[in-house]
Amino acid sequence: MLKTNLKAGRSFSPFFTGGKTALVQNIGGKEGDFVIASVDKDLNVLNIASGNVDMTVSGTADEVTCFAVKPDGKHLVSATRSLLLSLVDLSDGTVVRSWKAHEAPVLAMAFDKSSTLVATGSADSTIRVWDVDRGYATHLFKGHSGVISALTFFNGKSNNILLASASDDCKVRIWDLKTKKCVSVLDNHVSVVRGVAFSVDGRYLLSGGRDKILNVWEVSSGELIKTIPTYEAMESIGLVSEISRIGLEKKLGLDECSMIAYSGGEKGVIRLWNIDTGDCIATQKSETNSSYEITDVLLRPKSQDIVAVTSDHNFLFYNMLEDLTRTHQIVGYNEEIVDVCFVNPNESSLAVASNSEQIKIMDLESSNCDILYGHSNIVVCLDRSKDGMFLASGSKDHTALIWHHDSESNRFQLAGSCVGHNEAIGALAFSQKSNAFLITGSQDRTIKMWEISSLEKHLKSSKEPLKLKSSYTFQAHEKDINSIAVAPNDKIFATGSQDKTAKIWSTTDGSLVGTLKGHRRGIWSVQFSTVDQVLVTSSGDKTIKLWSMTDYTCVKTLEGHLNSVLKVSFISLGMQMVSCGSDGLVKLWNIKNNECIETFDGHEDKVWALAVKRDESLVVSGGADSKITIWEDCTAAEREEQDRETNEKVEKEQDLMNFLKKKDYKNAIILAMELDKPMRLLTLFKQLDKARLHPASATGLYSVDEVVKGLDKEQLEKLLKYIRDWNTHSKHASIAQLLLHLILNNTPSEDLFKTHRIKELLDSLLVYSERHYVHVDEMLKKSYLISYTLDRMDDLIGGAGDVEMEVSQ
Repeated sequence: MLKTNLKAGRSFSPFFTGGKTALVQNIGGKEGDFVIASVDKDLNVLNIASGNVDMTVSGTADEVTCFAVKPDGKHLVSATRSLLLSLVDLSDGTVVRSWKAHEAPVLAMAFDKSSTLVATGSADSTIRVWDVDRGYATHLFKGHSGVISALTFFNGKSNNILLASASDDCKVRIWDLKTKKCVSVLDNHVSVVRGVAFSVDGRYLLSGGRDKILNVWEVSSGELIKTIPTYEAMESIGLVSEISRIGLEKKLGLDECSMIAYSGGEKGVIRLWNIDTGDCIATQKSETNSSYEITDVLLRPKSQDIVAVTSDHNFLFYNMLEDLTRTHQIVGYNEEIVDVCFVNPNESSLAVASNSEQIKIMDLESSNCDILYGHSNIVVCLDRSKDGMFLASGSKDHTALIWHHDSESNRFQLAGSCVGHNEAIGALAFSQKSNAFLITGSQDRTIKMWEISSLEKHLKSSKEPLKLKSSYTFQAHEKDINSIAVAPNDKIFATGSQDKTAKIWSTTDGSLVGTLKGHRRGIWSVQFSTVDQVLVTSSGDKTIKLWSMTDYTCVKTLEGHLNSVLKVSFISLGMQMVSCGSDGLVKLWNIKNNECIETFDGHEDKVWALAVKRDESLVVSGGADSKITIWEDCTAAEREEQDRETNEKVEKEQDLMNFLKKKDYKNAIILAMELDKPMRLLTLFKQLDKARLHPASATGLYSVDEVVKGLDKEQLEKLLKYIRDWNTHSKHASIAQLLLHLILNNTPSEDLFKTHRIKELLDSLLVYSERHYVHVDEMLKKSYLISYTLDRMDDLIGGAGDVEMEVSQ
């Protein structure tokens, strides 16, 4: 079945581009775990369980600088660069109230446990406390001499509330909201303090920052009790919950400790600290070749997870009771999508290369994402083996890595590495008949073949990745190699290059078989047909070419893209193709007639990546706009709908014939209108008018009168259109006048004004003979339309009120 249409289904767009984040247990009364993150001017609420954005709080013209969520999850307060604070109802995302807060942007914010008070710390060095429900400021604190960097409340007994603040002046201050005074100034840090936290009983305060130390202070006296060196600049510190603390004591066999702290910073590693002893009791295992820093740390108390928010906009979940092993991850921002491919044996996941060192494995069902760390530079290209068990990735670090799908953990593990190229690897391809070899092409203009048949055997005996050796190496092109494709029989493979040529090579020894010349610019993509001896190429010259593999001549050229065609794939057993390009478009082609069947616009920038599922039910595109769009094949559904509509129409046609045979004029007229058959309808009305079964009836039959009187707005507009057309012919004008008389006598004027056909209808009525005028006059005397229909036709649709006044006078 040839495809006729693709429908844009789900899409994956950025939901976090940096800044403040929060993790809450309920949103607007809805239970669950949610991550709230900012994307430029908007705030997104992401459901961790489903991986979907449940709500977007649309912002104003300025980006969000900070926000805080009430502990009860009902409201959120956000601050923007326009110096406005907004109270947002999280049940529907509407803004309840907005007000100006400070003379400079708000950069720190915190709610107290009662969900009543919110503290805002500004770049103007001041702190304000607000009663958000009542909408007024309760406190103004001045004393810091730098930008406020951290805030936290402690709700004590007898309504005794303390507020701790930190600033760029390297000082921590404790404020008493009851006396409205600063009770302590804690001065021991030598760099910016990035976090402060009260102990559960409020006796101690923990502070830490970029000076690589954790300080423990006694709140009542303001004395420094302990200093713990962490040996890294920290961006986030805090205390784990009591439940987590007790669990860690049991897990690690610790003596009872009063506090366990967490920290994250420049080294990109989560650490847990026993405050009593000053020891690091747990350290997250560093990800391979990772270069990110931790910008924030969030707690998920119910599942004992600690979440690292990274500088490359990912959320990494580590379980505190399982030696800080990574259990879950969420990708907040994909940057530029450069390649995608379906992976896993059942193709339930999507591998994504997104202009970064990591590979994202996205589950298409749940939207959950795994992150593969291994490359030390940007990943440029991807390919998967035919059985979906292996994934290959080529990078600017001059290496290609091969990943194996572990069915037990349902995750990919590093299986082998291909080291030998002198420059970035820009293209690679697996063998098609079996997992026998991998071919890589590089910016060093060479091709290498790697034997991988021993990989599966190696994985059974060792978990260490195998260092593969190349079978042969040769220089293939004069410029960068952009694409490689292996023929279905594994005997030949094709390469496409920026030197404007595609070449065919023998897989046995790498000898040149043929050269394809014809493109005027570099070739971006090559692919073999699975059924014919044909190769397709796409180029920067905006064309797609089909080449015969028997004599290496160009047999077809397809034009239609407005810019470079970056990827092309055969579908429908080689009878169709799908392509994408720098014009941001995805196109569906019929090869037989060189026709572009449909163009799909789902991106706002270049579409670099394109992948087709094996059963061709899904097509995935990814572009420079950081968006991944999943296109669903809706051809079968459309044809079923067309067949259903055709069958219904045939049945209704038969019903109409049966009604006419039975002289059931009422149902025949209803069906004729539904089938949009104006001439059949006119014939019916003429037959009724001639027969006059009910002489006093307007149409000749009372039941038909009732049908005309009871028409809805859409049906009325359709009938008025018919009347207008019939009225232009003298043979049909009498029926038109008759029906119009019936409509105007029985349709309220306000309903007539809602029909956009009424003015043009009356225009056409006034053009004809004197006999028609008489009919019009008689017809309109019973309604107030006559007073201005003949005098002021142009005012018909506008002033019903003026007309009523005129008629009454």
